[in-house]
Amino acid sequence: MVTHSNNFGKPQLEAMATLAKLQARSSFLKTQYYFRNRTIDEFRKKENDAAVTIQSWFRGCQVRAYIRHLNRVVTIIQKWWRSYLGRKHYQLIVEAAYYNMKMNLYNEMAVRIQRRWRAFRIRKYCFNYYYLKEYLKAVSETNDAIREALEEFAEMKEREERKACLEREEKHRDQQARKMHYLLSTEQIPGIYNSPFRKQPDPWELRLQKAKPLGRQPVTNAKTKSYRSFSNWLECTSARSFPQSASLPPINRKRCQGPFRDINEVLQQRYKPLEPTLRVAEPINHLKLAREAFKQEERMRNVSDKIFLPFSSYHKKEKYIPMIHSSSKYNPSSYGQKHFRSQDPKKWISDKDFQTVLPSFDLFSKYGKLYSKAGQIV
Repeated sequence: MVTHSNNFGKPQLEAMATLAKLQARSSFLKTQYYFRNRTIDEFRKKENDAAVTIQSWFRGCQVRAYIRHLNRVVTIIQKWWRSYLGRKHYQLIVEAAYYNMKMNLYNEMAVRIQRRWRAFRIRKYCFNYYYLKEYLKAVSETNDAIREALEEFAEMKEREERKACLEREEKHRDQQARKMHYLLSTEQIPGIYNSPFRKQPDPWELRLQKAKPLGRQPVTNAKTKSYRSFSNWLECTSARSFPQSASLPPINRKRCQGPFRDINEVLQQRYKPLEPTLRVAEPINHLKLAREAFKQEERMRNVSDKIFLPFSSYHKKEKYIPMIHSSSKYNPSSYGQKHFRSQDPKKWISDKDFQTVLPSFDLFSKYGKLYSKAGQIV
């Protein structure tokens, strides 16, 4: 080793010693290097953050100052522009108000002129006092004449009715006197109207003396045609349904006096038509006929005669067709379901009432055409 170490020089040994020292201090140098770099980095970062903060504050102040400047400028511009728009709008309002005032004045003047002209026209042509006076005078005279004629006609009709009523009463009394002629007094027996206790006979006694007794009515050979059918005979609605015996020849003797009724009336009351009950009048198969009529009405009411099969899928393939009153784009009408005879003014087309067109009366159509020209339209 000594021989080997003697081969190196002194400078080399110093260099090797320095290298050994450096190697021994390398870990310390490394830690110092990293520590100092980290400290410098932290200080640099802190300075950088401080500079950024200062710059951001300064720039914020600049931006806010600029924004305040812009806000003041914009406010001034808006103030001037809005004042200009306000003046223009106010000018338009003034012009419209001035135009409305002029139009109102013109309309008022026109209405005043029209009022004066229409008043003059109505007074001169339509409602002339003298023409109307003459017309009303002629109408009153005509009405008086018509009223007098109607009164005369009513009196004449009343006299005719009174005369006809008296004639009917007189005829009825004569007929009663002819029927009660058997109550006339005879030489042996006084009648009921000629009592011996009366000072003078009753007027009916004088009427019975003048009246002619009723005789037997002649039998006419002409026979009226009678239309008989088998159904009427079965339903017993005719007097011919019952057997009748042939009329006997008249007896040539004097008819007995008395209040006897005419034989025709007696026979008519005796053989009057039978009024059968409902059970007798209705046919036997009435129930069957009623059922057939009900089925026929059902067929007429049904829109479709399709048979509904509850346990099959035949009807499920068909498309459902809604009803007309429920398929409208408006709300379905509840008339017939909830209420009847209701009115909904909101659905009316017009607020005016329904006006009917009636023919004119002939009497009213002659108004103002027969007597004067006051009622005519000029």
